[in-house]
Amino acid sequence: MIQEHILGTITDLSETGELTIKAGAPDIDRAVLRQYRTCEIILDDGRKISPQQRRKVYALLGEIDEYVNGIRTAEGVEEQKRLLKLEFMLKRMSKTERQLFSLADTDVTTAREFITFVIDFIVANDIPTRIPLLEQCEDIGRYVYACLVNKRCCICGKPCDLHHVTGSKIGMGGNREQVHHLGRACLPLCRAHHDEAHQDEAGLMSRYHLEPVKIDAKICKIYKLKK
Repeated sequence: MIQEHILGTITDLSETGELTIKAGAPDIDRAVLRQYRTCEIILDDGRKISPQQRRKVYALLGEIDEYVNGIRTAEGVEEQKRLLKLEFMLKRMSKTERQLFSLADTDVTTAREFITFVIDFIVANDIPTRIPLLEQCEDIGRYVYACLVNKRCCICGKPCDLHHVTGSKIGMGGNREQVHHLGRACLPLCRAHHDEAHQDEAGLMSRYHLEPVKIDAKICKIYKLKK
């Protein structure tokens, strides 16, 4: 499908959430010939990537480079950036967005999504990091979910158990193989942090700023739980 990329200006926002957008056609004759009726709209965040986000990106890329090549170099980091940006653009961005993505001046939202994507890659490939990923992530819920999928403790990265948080716990004497798990809130925790959670769950969640996630069909399949 042939697509054209043009910029427009939002001129009004109604109480019902409808936008009025003013945009000029790059070629009026072509617009009349093709009789454009629909368009894809990408809203510009308006905020540029922050220095903190940029530092996070390069710190994470450095961890990957060191794991892959045994040493962290500027050239290696740039190569990891090139490869992961390409994969991110192909998997997470629309065709229109791809030509706009640059770590030099991208928006805050895209930077946040890219950081989440890089962290997902690190978790999936069990790459060790000097700084805990919990401190680097920008979306704790999605990070915890990635740890659940890859069976990694969301605090330290070690192999994990599945911990049902208060309100979703299985009652005393309950058979985990018979109880339905779908929708129950949980956290992926290693044995040590799992024990800590049983002693002081609220304290652990506050200390590490954790957000439990609800078990879905994918998690049930991975952990062989009854839906």
